[in-house]
Amino acid sequence: SGGLLFEEKQMESDENLLNAFLLLLIGSHLTLVGPSTPEEGWQVYSSAQDSEGRCVCTVVAPQQSACSRDARTKQLRQLLEKVQNMSQSIEVLDQRTQRDLQFVEKMEVQLKGLENKFKEVEDGHETSIARQYKSIKAKMEELRPLIPVLETYKADAVLVRQFKEEAANVTELLASLQEQLGGLDYQELHSRVMSLEDRLKACMQRLACGKLTGISEPVTIKTSGSRFGSWMTDPLAPAGDTRVWYMDGYHNNRFVREYQSMYDFMMTDNFTSHRLPHPWSGTGQVVYNGSIYFNKFQSHTIIKFDFSTSLISRSRQLDFAGYNNMYHYAWGGHSDIDLMVDEGGLWAVYATNQNAGNIVLSRLNPNTLHIIRSWTTNHPKRSAGEAFMICGTLYVTNGYSGGTKVYYAFSTNSSTYEYIDIPLTNKYSHLSMLDYNPRDRALYAWNNGHQVLYNVTLYHIIQ
Repeated sequence: SGGLLFEEKQMESDENLLNAFLLLLIGSHLTLVGPSTPEEGWQVYSSAQDSEGRCVCTVVAPQQSACSRDARTKQLRQLLEKVQNMSQSIEVLDQRTQRDLQFVEKMEVQLKGLENKFKEVEDGHETSIARQYKSIKAKMEELRPLIPVLETYKADAVLVRQFKEEAANVTELLASLQEQLGGLDYQELHSRVMSLEDRLKACMQRLACGKLTGISEPVTIKTSGSRFGSWMTDPLAPAGDTRVWYMDGYHNNRFVREYQSMYDFMMTDNFTSHRLPHPWSGTGQVVYNGSIYFNKFQSHTIIKFDFSTSLISRSRQLDFAGYNNMYHYAWGGHSDIDLMVDEGGLWAVYATNQNAGNIVLSRLNPNTLHIIRSWTTNHPKRSAGEAFMICGTLYVTNGYSGGTKVYYAFSTNSSTYEYIDIPLTNKYSHLSMLDYNPRDRALYAWNNGHQVLYNVTLYHIIQ
């Protein structure tokens, strides 16, 4: 059938570092879309519209801030408080019952003793009346402490009546809520929620890729290092692995910093240092599935270095690729070979003499580093500010300083190109690294000694 057009917006970014941190930690397949106005109080997780205007795969959920204003949520909160109060009262009553039961058992024994004393008085002689009376009086003194217990039972009876009143209120409240919810019971509601969740997951699996239509304002994560460098997270890292990899400079350096989490990277200087067997060239490194891929300095050799073993697991020459500042990006910095990752895997962007210094795009096997397929473009490598891959399409910026925009796109799916106009806020005036992370759906950038993030807007086509 014909495709459905779908537009997905990621979270509107702001200058709040915590929001950026949370964005990276989520790491889920759901793409958050902020409300069009703050007053709406709704978050749209996905939406689609067919040619007839019908909504498909749409899920909305109230924000936490909106929940406090929702009438039914307020009623549910009051209901929960009532249930909690009743539970506490029942616990108190139970404790009292256990304690008072001991008194009752003792009282039973004492009353039997008193009954026997009265029988002795009735059957005895007058001479023993005085002695029996004193004994009865002593028994009565023993029974006197039981009087407060009986008073407590009276108070507990009042508490039981309060329980009945609260139960009646709860019943009325539940009936009201059930009427508002259309008479659905919990099991039916739970079943519908689970069904909706399954349908949403199935829908989102079909929304893995799309066409870039917008880039958010940058979120500054950290200010550190020199003017040039790269930083990244592993898009294939296991769930919960949010390690950050940091590489300062573009040549004559071979030390990679590993931060245990985005929080550690943002807030501390606690890191582990890994020494590479060779210095890298440029800022086009990428960490992918536990290994770092980089261009060996002053060569067209690509190296795969395994962090877990601290050994080179594969190296291979990228035939005919220019190196040593032959075909660099516009900003220079030995940026001849740029490695990158998108939803489709590992890529290399470079230029060759055979293609007149224009960009060549090759998809690589991440295990062997063999070229799976290459595409030649008509865009001069030296005229490109920076480049990144999203969903099999190469996006190129018109520069690296001042006013910057994404203006050229080459699709490997159709082997065609087009000129576009997507503004890119160059906050610190010098981009030396710009890469897309398909897990985070975000652009990582090194901007004049600042590590920043951009969220992206993708236009989806559902087949």
